[in-house]
Amino acid sequence: MSDHLIWRTGAAYDYPLLIKNMFAAPLVDDGDQEIVYRGEKRFTYRQFRDRVARLAAALVSLGVKPGDTVAVMDWDSHRYLECFYAVPMIGAVLHTVNVRLPAEQLVYTIDHAEDDILLINAEFLPLIENIKGRIDTVKQYVLIADEAAAADSSLRFAGEYESLLAAAAPMTEFPDLDENTRATTFYSTGTTGLPKGVYFSHRQLVLHTLSTLATIASSSQGRFAREDVYMPLTPMFHVHAWGIPYVATMLGVKQVYPGKYVPEVLVKLLATEGVTFSHCVPTILNMLVSAPAARSVDLSHWKVLIGGAALPRSVALAALARGIDVSVGYGLSETCPVLTVTSLSAAQLELPLEEQAALRVRTGTPIALVELKIIDKDGNEAPRDDRTSGEIVARAPWLTQGYFKDHANSERLWEDGWLHTQDVACRNENGSIRITDRTKDIVKIGGEWLSSLELEDIFVAHPAVAEAAVIGQPDVKWGEIPLGLVVIKPGAAVTARQLRAHVKSYVTAGVLPREAVVTEVKFVDAIDRTSVGKVNKVALREKYLV
Repeated sequence: MSDHLIWRTGAAYDYPLLIKNMFAAPLVDDGDQEIVYRGEKRFTYRQFRDRVARLAAALVSLGVKPGDTVAVMDWDSHRYLECFYAVPMIGAVLHTVNVRLPAEQLVYTIDHAEDDILLINAEFLPLIENIKGRIDTVKQYVLIADEAAAADSSLRFAGEYESLLAAAAPMTEFPDLDENTRATTFYSTGTTGLPKGVYFSHRQLVLHTLSTLATIASSSQGRFAREDVYMPLTPMFHVHAWGIPYVATMLGVKQVYPGKYVPEVLVKLLATEGVTFSHCVPTILNMLVSAPAARSVDLSHWKVLIGGAALPRSVALAALARGIDVSVGYGLSETCPVLTVTSLSAAQLELPLEEQAALRVRTGTPIALVELKIIDKDGNEAPRDDRTSGEIVARAPWLTQGYFKDHANSERLWEDGWLHTQDVACRNENGSIRITDRTKDIVKIGGEWLSSLELEDIFVAHPAVAEAAVIGQPDVKWGEIPLGLVVIKPGAAVTARQLRAHVKSYVTAGVLPREAVVTEVKFVDAIDRTSVGKVNKVALREKYLV
């Protein structure tokens, strides 16, 4: 035996990092705590644990074996949370299907993931009916129905979700798996090419949960604590709702699942269920803060973690004005996803709201066990001067080890042993990251780089502007110039000339480089977005560049 290796007796238990162990040993074990669905159904944690055990047994009775893939098409629900645990705990792989994908991509992801059984909400039956003849791998369907009435479908169901649970005897023992067993698969939509399969092991999900919990449960600002009431506003099909449902269950907090996102329903649940912690993309936050139904609701106890896109300072200020404790997290589908989180110190929380907003919209600092670098095109690390930009590359024990059945893109993702994010950022002396753009979205004017995100934030700061996206427009003299695609607020009025003058004022103040004065403006009705709410700049280029 090598001297540096730890000795252990043969009788010792080699404790694996498995999802079943997060389920069996949460930090707080309160059997009477609630899990709420749409304000209509309530389950205690004790009932939740029983339902997970019944779901696991039901899947086994349907022939699901270790290594099989169980797909789910549902809105955010208690059922989805049950699948987060039951499916991987029996050694199967959970495929969280993106229900917003177009039909062609939906067929591709189901077949590429090699789904064996599909649990499907009745609302999505028309979608599957249209493509079922092109789905080759699915052998069985399980119906999920909120209403008691039988679904009108030509699919032959192996059973209905609630009936299967009622008939199953709860599983009492779950297998000890290799902690590197694949637990989940989902597809990163991106904006070009076919979706890429991203996958995570039990070990990766456990470590991501523990590190995220250690960070957000100990923060001085935006803290997620035992007393909070949690409601996700990020789809559970997208990166496990950022992994926060696992954190919430470990903490034993009250959880509220809203089903389909309807602004009036979300606002009602915020008020009636006492929600205090959520996470979402900036457009959802802006929609809720601006919703007429929210005007009379006290939001001063609501903490919101923003991700998926840059948080405009104007939206942060609007949230702060309502008393919302807003902060930013950063990560990718490929990173499980959390890499960094912002958290203000007690002294910073005493600053004026304008100064706080500037700090809150930054990308933040790495959470525990995350190693980040910002590198130039030659691989050299950029100085921490908050000005010099480069690509973020990362290492952490939970990053996807590649794309499912895609060797070439996996090698590009992990070039030189670092996961390449393709996000451009700078870093200050305290280690705080500030993303400036995506590598493919930087506007290159006469050899100078201009951040499209910075320019978008400046457009949105104008009182007449609701949304904005900036793309590079080909130009004979400059190579590229910024084209601002602008959505005006209802009832507001502004001209392109006035918006160009607005941009120029930031150039004069030294906020933007002088090259930004050539920015053009085009008014549009809406900004194209991907299925997870990100601005789809590929679609915008195809639509508006001639």
